[in-house]
Amino acid sequence: MKWLIACLLLMFMVAPAMAGEDPYVAVVGNDILANTWYLSPKYVQFLYDQTITGIPTTGEGFRALDQINQPEICDINGIAGPDNGPPFNDLGETNAVVRKQNSGWFEWSIRLPKKPNAINICIQCGVLKPNTWRDLGYDAIQECAAYTGERIGTGFCTRNDVGPGQNPIIAAALPMITAIVYPGPFNAFKPFHLTAYRNPGTYNAIAQPMTDNQAIQLLDGPATTRSRVMLKSCFDKCINIKLPVTGQINVLGEVEQDLNYGDLIYVRMDIPDRNTVDVYCHAQSVKLMGIGEAIW
Repeated sequence: MKWLIACLLLMFMVAPAMAGEDPYVAVVGNDILANTWYLSPKYVQFLYDQTITGIPTTGEGFRALDQINQPEICDINGIAGPDNGPPFNDLGETNAVVRKQNSGWFEWSIRLPKKPNAINICIQCGVLKPNTWRDLGYDAIQECAAYTGERIGTGFCTRNDVGPGQNPIIAAALPMITAIVYPGPFNAFKPFHLTAYRNPGTYNAIAQPMTDNQAIQLLDGPATTRSRVMLKSCFDKCINIKLPVTGQINVLGEVEQDLNYGDLIYVRMDIPDRNTVDVYCHAQSVKLMGIGEAIW
């Protein structure tokens, strides 16, 4: 009997920590209205209706330096107009583009649908070798897919090989990520930059205040240029965020705060003018994916 009582007490003690935590996927706008062409059925079941949960969509949005008028180059079955220009008929969202040897930026603002205990910022953009859309249209992705920082050859749709001792990636051409969190209607704090775990990395304990090291990196974009990412065309690149903790001080001296549902995460991707490829991004190119506490 004593053993049974002890087991029951243990169950009650651990139940609150185990209950009501499930995956979430969040995009710009009401998450339940996401374009599911970008999501597997497994992901779709973790989209939530913000009108039911009381999380506003105000403040959410997508912006780019250039016009948002480009096709979804990852849809191989799309149909373009004359000379591969508009009108574009594909299953994706309308993109903006930053082309080779041009600088530019994209910005996303997305609200957390749950109080998080894990956050990933996942980025998926189309990347082509330079100036290949004009000639190949929707076939370009099957012939001339690329990745950021790729060493491009002198001919049409070619890449350069490298020898021993040479980096296959041009690091100075890689996009840089900024991520800042702002309080939503159910929280109160001064905005602060998010910190990412390096992956692979040591995942060692974090000092107070934090410092950029083998375990973590502040997502501060071009400020230090250490927040670079390499994007492979049409595939997700996920950044594992260190969960903010109330009172933790980041590299900039900003004080972290426990996050709550409704808080707004702002993500900016800066493309440097050393860029070697054509980068196409859209409103749903960034997703927040993680695990959080159910509202009910």
